[in-house]
Amino acid sequence: MSVEATSRPAQQTATWLQGHLAPVEDEMDATCLEVTGALPPELAGRYFRNGPNPLPGRPSGHWFTGPGMIHGVRLRGGRAEWYRNRWVRTRSFTDPGARYAGADGTLDLTAVPANTHVVPHGGRILALVENGLPYEVTPGLGTAGPCDFGGTLTTAMTAHPKQDPVTGELLFFGYGVLPPYLTYHRLAADGSRIVESAEIAAPGPTMMHDFAITENHVVWLDLPVVFDLETALAGAGMPFRWDESYGARLGVMRRDAAGEVRWFDIDPCYVFHVGNAHEDAAGRIVLDGVRYRSGEFAGLWTRIGGAASPSHAAARSGSSSLYRWTLDPATGRAAEEAIDDRSVEFPTHDDARTGREHRFLYTVAGNAVVKYDLRDGSSSVREFEDGASVGEAVFVPAEGARGEDEGWLLSIVSGPSGAELAVLDAADLSRAAGVRLPRRVPAGFHGSWIPDA
Repeated sequence: MSVEATSRPAQQTATWLQGHLAPVEDEMDATCLEVTGALPPELAGRYFRNGPNPLPGRPSGHWFTGPGMIHGVRLRGGRAEWYRNRWVRTRSFTDPGARYAGADGTLDLTAVPANTHVVPHGGRILALVENGLPYEVTPGLGTAGPCDFGGTLTTAMTAHPKQDPVTGELLFFGYGVLPPYLTYHRLAADGSRIVESAEIAAPGPTMMHDFAITENHVVWLDLPVVFDLETALAGAGMPFRWDESYGARLGVMRRDAAGEVRWFDIDPCYVFHVGNAHEDAAGRIVLDGVRYRSGEFAGLWTRIGGAASPSHAAARSGSSSLYRWTLDPATGRAAEEAIDDRSVEFPTHDDARTGREHRFLYTVAGNAVVKYDLRDGSSSVREFEDGASVGEAVFVPAEGARGEDEGWLLSIVSGPSGAELAVLDAADLSRAAGVRLPRRVPAGFHGSWIPDA
């Protein structure tokens, strides 16, 4: 194994920079990684995962605001060829004086951390954060620069775009604290330009972190986490707060009538991440997601700004669970039901089922991956060592897969005995392989498998 560090470590003392959230202080490369078990030979590509990682000497005011660092592992032919980690070199990273919001209210959409997700589309690899433009990164994790799709994107871009598995188009949105509060976008399959944009009427500025699509619809989440001007002006932490008086509703918009939304009131709650959505035989919209109960969201908000990752904070509070909403256009009503009472986060699925009926969802619960079979109501669990931090489990389908769970789950797991890229058989979580990583990897957010072309 060869390792090269590029900067010196620096001590970090803030509470949200300790434990599983503690940043690493440098970039490094390692080759010829140790493999436990047998990696599937057909896994040929890169697993990239993004997350906040403050620079030494430049601590952030909240876990969500640190500059993005992508950790990558290259797999090919049953071997793990390399690990490397790189900061995304956005304008705010390279210029400490760059400001996202100017004194005159103008926004610099390039002065962002790009710390939440990393996705491939149209031949590009995009590092995403929801308050600005995406940044293109190279297959070797170099930063190519901000991307506005030929000048056609003029708003922020969500960190949770959805690719339609049939058309190949990328659907996403941007939200803002000034009107227009919400704008819908549809990006061409080749990633060259935005082919449709539409303003969506919303009553105020909320933190809309995620959304869903179906074959014919978009589902909006207008929930009571609202922009807090006082916090924003003070420059202290995330400028959003819980406000139950705002109400909670889900919106259904036909994809062929962008801008026209039908809203369904639901019980106050918050949803960071949806699992998937689809249209049932009766024409109803079915949405699965992780629901936070209203009375406990503020406590969770404090904990994720402190010393716990979302999955661990949720597990300790018991505040989040997998939920299903069924929206009936015929009656105008929304039905809500809990799928499970276990505390989970980071739901994922086979991307080939995005917007279509799905049988399986994969989630994280503390030190475990939980698989749900929504057809028979069962679940299975793969636990890792006590004290481990388990990251989002990304599904990679097997070649020629016939079953929806025929493939693998990739997750970075950091624990007392070190860090690894876990490779689980999605059909049988007891069957696993792993890649030993050369360093501790901080708890982070979202990642993608980027197969070789």
